[in-house]
Amino acid sequence: MEELTPRQQRILELVVRAYVDTATPVSSKMLQEMGELGVSGATIRNEMAALEEAGYLTHPHTSAGRVPTEKGYRYFVEHLLSDELTPTERNTIRHQFHQARLEVAHWMQLAAAVMAHASRGAAVVTAPRLEVPRLRHLELISTYSHLVLMVVVLQGGVVRQRMLSLSEPISQAELSQIAGHINSRFFNADAATLQVHLQESSGFEQEVLNLVLELLTDSHSAPSPSEIYRDGLSEVLQEPEFSRLGEATALVNALEQPDFLREIVNAPIGTVQVVIGGEGRWRELSSCSVVLARYGVEGFASGALGVLGPIRMPYGRAISTVRFVADLMSELVSDLYVE
Repeated sequence: MEELTPRQQRILELVVRAYVDTATPVSSKMLQEMGELGVSGATIRNEMAALEEAGYLTHPHTSAGRVPTEKGYRYFVEHLLSDELTPTERNTIRHQFHQARLEVAHWMQLAAAVMAHASRGAAVVTAPRLEVPRLRHLELISTYSHLVLMVVVLQGGVVRQRMLSLSEPISQAELSQIAGHINSRFFNADAATLQVHLQESSGFEQEVLNLVLELLTDSHSAPSPSEIYRDGLSEVLQEPEFSRLGEATALVNALEQPDFLREIVNAPIGTVQVVIGGEGRWRELSSCSVVLARYGVEGFASGALGVLGPIRMPYGRAISTVRFVADLMSELVSDLYVE
């Protein structure tokens, strides 16, 4: 990007902030009336014309005012942004998380609500996924004469259940003995380890291990829609950019697709990624901006969270909020998954 003068940077910053607040093209007269530049209206008009020629601003139709382009927003994000989450807001958010119940689902709901409120965007959070799912504990419980409930606890407290149908009844004492044998041999084992030793077992124990292997493999797949938490969508859809059905549908679809979110979030844990207008790669986001981050502990478990909204997004608050909540979620995942 071209090097802008300090005055041009300040004018671009003021235009972005004013347009984000009002959704109205910003004129040189409006900037002059703000009283922050200390130069004549003619000077402001000349600088705005230079910014437009360089591709940072544009003017819609015959309006005398100008609006930021995607290039202008990108320059604003990379060079002019300040941290807009106050210490008081940070303390409030941290207190909310510390007061939360020790349930992953509650953390997800709280994170989505906090981000939607603080950023004025539509928030989305995916539940943490085990990067290498491992067996923590197995129980086999006799229910009826030929049915057994298998309860599998994975690393991090994730619980999966399956019903097994027996050809011949097995006593609870024998079921407990089989479960204890599997727990002692395969505690903390991943799918690869289980696969190697699977043939060393036989009969009902091998059947159980096959189901455990299936659960470990499934737990490494993409999150299901029930593991995606959202908040703030109805408020964002009231923004003028989403008054047309096509733009609104694109935003909703982006929030509904876990594979799409995983594709976008490819940065290391703790790094915030900003996608403005799809940037030529994601047609679904052509009228949106998204601020996303991965959270969690590398090598153990991670998820994604972020906010979506119109390109005319309050980037300072969105980025500050996403970064802070991602850090808090990483702390919680560390406490839950890392021993």
